[in-house]
Amino acid sequence: MSCSFSKDVIDRVIDYHGHSCPGLAIGIRVAEYALNELGHSSDEEIVAVSETDMCGVDAIQFLTGCTLGKGNFIHRDYGKNAFSFYRRRDNKSFRLLLNRKAYSGDEESPMTRLHLKRQEEGSLSPEDEKLLDQLRSQNIANIMNTPLEKMFSVGPADELAPRKAWILESLVCDSCGESTMESRTRRFAGKTLCMTCFNKVEQKI
Repeated sequence: MSCSFSKDVIDRVIDYHGHSCPGLAIGIRVAEYALNELGHSSDEEIVAVSETDMCGVDAIQFLTGCTLGKGNFIHRDYGKNAFSFYRRRDNKSFRLLLNRKAYSGDEESPMTRLHLKRQEEGSLSPEDEKLLDQLRSQNIANIMNTPLEKMFSVGPADELAPRKAWILESLVCDSCGESTMESRTRRFAGKTLCMTCFNKVEQKI
């Protein structure tokens, strides 16, 4: 079954993110699965944990109501296309792991990766640029039309739902004088330091 979101909704996600790409399409499908299972998060009822910072996290935030600012979207820098969701009221949770074999891997092919590298360097020919656009468009279409049960492996979330966000006291860094969240300060040589100043004096090299 293809993506259930309307074209208008998808267009708004693209406008929010800034461009259309396979990564964003993956995030749209992740959000679709989460909404089907848990519903929309009007406040902090639903929590999302992403193990990647790729383009799709914008779609997840835009569509599910799980956002970094509210504290119910959490990024863990593991470099995996894996996404856990939790519903606080009944402790329902699951973890989605992207199955790249479920859709065309054209964008993962060595030739396509070489084209992408040349595009970044500005050395791609107009013909290859057109071919790359075609491959990317086809990849997006495949992602949007692959059934959700094939797109993802679904398993249990690794842990309990993260706690709700706390409002913490701010402390003034004794080095730079900037106000810093208490939990992000360090004590060093009798001083309270922000992480930036702490890292400067704590460096081993």
